[in-house]
This record gives sequence, structure tokens and C-alpha cells, in this order.
Amino acid sequence: MSKRDYYEVLGVSRDASDRDIKKAFRRMAMKYHPDRNPDDKEAEDNFKEVNEAYEVLSDAQKKAAYDQYGHDAVNGQGGFGGGADGGFGDIFGDVFGDIFGGGGGGGRRRSSVQRGADLRYNLDLTLEEAVRGIEKSIKVPTLVGCETCDGSGAKPGTQPKVCGTCGGAGQVRMQQGFFSVQQTCPTCRGEGKVISDPCGDCHGRGRKEKTKTLSVKIPAGVDTGDRIRLGGEGEAGTNGGPAGDLYVQVNVVDHPIFERDGKHLYCEVPISFVDAALGGELEVPTLDGRVKLKVPAETQTGKLFRLRGKGVAPVRGGSTGDLLVRVVVETPVKLSSRQKDLLRDFQSEMDQGNHKHSPKKHGFFDSVKKFFEDMT
Repeated sequence: MSKRDYYEVLGVSRDASDRDIKKAFRRMAMKYHPDRNPDDKEAEDNFKEVNEAYEVLSDAQKKAAYDQYGHDAVNGQGGFGGGADGGFGDIFGDVFGDIFGGGGGGGRRRSSVQRGADLRYNLDLTLEEAVRGIEKSIKVPTLVGCETCDGSGAKPGTQPKVCGTCGGAGQVRMQQGFFSVQQTCPTCRGEGKVISDPCGDCHGRGRKEKTKTLSVKIPAGVDTGDRIRLGGEGEAGTNGGPAGDLYVQVNVVDHPIFERDGKHLYCEVPISFVDAALGGELEVPTLDGRVKLKVPAETQTGKLFRLRGKGVAPVRGGSTGDLLVRVVVETPVKLSSRQKDLLRDFQSEMDQGNHKHSPKKHGFFDSVKKFFEDMT
């Protein structure tokens, strides 16, 4: 391996700061990395040289010795792969860990303190409950901290011991050809400690299953898809970690009368063809009770009437929505003989009205007639 001046290898001055040295190494290592230069022997040699230079210059003690005595001061300890705790795996993890999510280089112990998982609870509400708001009691199965061992997992009076396999690091290093690879310790499963005498209540887990009863305040105006967060009501953390959160997912069930669309409500009201023709007054249901609706004469089926302010007040603020009433003309059924005769007489008089009583009907059939005439 070349014994060029280490500062020259990294392209920095002799008074460069630790930050500048690390930045230079990162740039040079990326440039000559074998993954970027496959089957390139020169790039591989340069990569090893950059690594050797950084291993010395990033260590204050080795750097001071190198500055005073040169290569002779670090001969045998500055080379590639020099020692179980000074290999490239440590350096690469230290420098690039912040980019790739933390490699745990240098034998640093992985924190075993873990936040508890978040939970979701699906809550069905009636339309009335969703519109007006309500307080609900729910039962949530979850994991809570074991009171017997205070969440340690160890039998009262004992303590977890440092893992003998990884020395408490939670990871073990394995050499695989060119790279030193770190893996989760198989003995402690990354915790860094083992429990030889587990707690009898939680069996060493530090947490127990429990069904909690919680009171949830549902604000007025919620709709399907809205979530209510209950901080700290999720699963308990491990080794003193904070609990997760509980998210209550709202689902508004179908209503027999009303259909909701955001802040507006819709409903259909059947009316007789006499009321539709002559007009009249109807009682229309709303969530606040019944109201009177005037139906003008000659109302057609499907006509929409808007009752302002009879909808929903949105949970996030804003004006209250409306209730839209769609009238549907109902055809009479189970007619008596006399009623049928009356309708026939009525129809006969209608037909003598020169089409003025049913303009849409006759307009439609006139269009159909013209359509077929144009085809011939």
C-alpha cells in the first residue's frame, strides 16, 4: 500500500479540523468505493489508502503521533483491518451512519429503551352521536408495564445482566470478506442484556396484557375517517421507554333517513301526485325535530328543497351545512274500481288539453318520433 502523506491522501491541510477531515474522507470514500468502481483495482487501492489515512487522522492519539514521527509512529496499527475494534466497519459506520440510519460503528451500545407501539380502535357512531358529540366508554386490549418487576422483566430483587456474547452492545461483528458486518446479537436479541431469573408475572417481558377501559370525548361534527388521538394510551414502552398513543378511528354508520355528504344532509320524502300537482305543506324530519315544508303546485319528482342550517356544524369550524330534501312522487297502488274509473276520466280530460298538461312527456315522444323519421 502506498505511504503517501495522509493529509495529501485526503486532500486537507495539516491544520484541518476534525470536521474537515471527516468531510474529506466521506467525499473520497464515496469516490473510490468498490460498489461504484467494480473490477477497478486502482480504485480499490485508493479506497484502502483513504481508509488508512482517515483511521489515523480521525484518532487524536494516532494523529499526534503521526504528526511528530510520520508513518513509523503508526506502522502496524494504521493499516486496513488493523484490529478487531479498529477496522473499516467501525469507520464507515461512524462517518456514514447519519446518512444511512446509524450503523452502530465503534462498538457503541444500541439503546434498548423503546417507545411502545401505537394502537388503533375502530369506533362506530350513529349519525346523531357524530353530529352532536358524545362521551364514549371503550375497552382496549393492550400491553402495560409489569408492576411486579417495574418493567425490567427480572424477578424482584434481581437485575438483568450484561450479555456475555456482545458485551452489552446488542450487536456482534462478523467478518465477511472485504467488509466487517454487524448483526443483532442472537443471545440478547439486540437488548444488550439477558435475564437469568425472569419475573413470574410477565415471564421476563416487562409487560403484560391488560384490557383498559377509557373514556373518549367525541367532539360534535366528526365524520367517518376522523381520528382522535389519546396520548400515552397505547402499548407500554420497554426498559422505561414512553408508551405509544391510541388513535380512535371514527366510523359513522348508515342512517335510515339521512345521508351525509360532508356538512350537508340529504333525505328523500315521498309525496302524492295530488300534492305534487296542487301543492301543499309537508312535515319534513330534521335532526332537531320536524319542520314544515311548502311544496308549490306542479312540483316534479326529484325536485330538491334546501333547508338552510339544518345540516352539520363541521368539527373544524365553519358554517353549518344544509338539509337537502328530494321529493319523490309516489304512484298510487291497490286502487279500487271507482278510483281507476276516476283516473281514466282524468286522463281523458288531460289528453284533450292539447299536450299542455304534460309538456315533458309529449316533448320526449316528439323527439323519439323525429329520431326514427331521420333514420329512414
